[in-house]
Amino acid sequence: MANSHIFEARSEADIRRCHAVMHELRPHLAEEPFVQQVLRQQEQGFRLAALEAEGSVRAVTGFRLQEMLAHGRILYVDDLVTAEKERSSGWGEQLFQWLLQQAREGGCAHLQLDSGSWRHGAHRFYFRQGMHISSYHFTMPC
Repeated sequence: MANSHIFEARSEADIRRCHAVMHELRPHLAEEPFVQQVLRQQEQGFRLAALEAEGSVRAVTGFRLQEMLAHGRILYVDDLVTAEKERSSGWGEQLFQWLLQQAREGGCAHLQLDSGSWRHGAHRFYFRQGMHISSYHFTMPC
């Protein structure tokens, strides 16, 4: 595995660098709307981070630290995706472990995420990381 590093994407240029990988998970977001939405969400505490190796972004995550009555302080993962051609290379696990460290450093009691019910490969990954299904997430259009 090549040397890698994880960085937080705060500038428009760094956010743009994350788009191609995030687009695999969120194909409805073209580059410019993605950049603008990330910038808006950052004002609300959203953080975007990427794992880079050999000058190329291999995995991306969007997350936030928040507090909930039911769980106390948590790190909530909005998005976690590894470029399709890079899956099973260990990049996702490295980024997941980095998120876990961010949660610990942030005083969080839990790391939480939702995953689409059809994303079986992602579920296998989360189970390997030691996660478990703790609840159902219900939704409806309004």
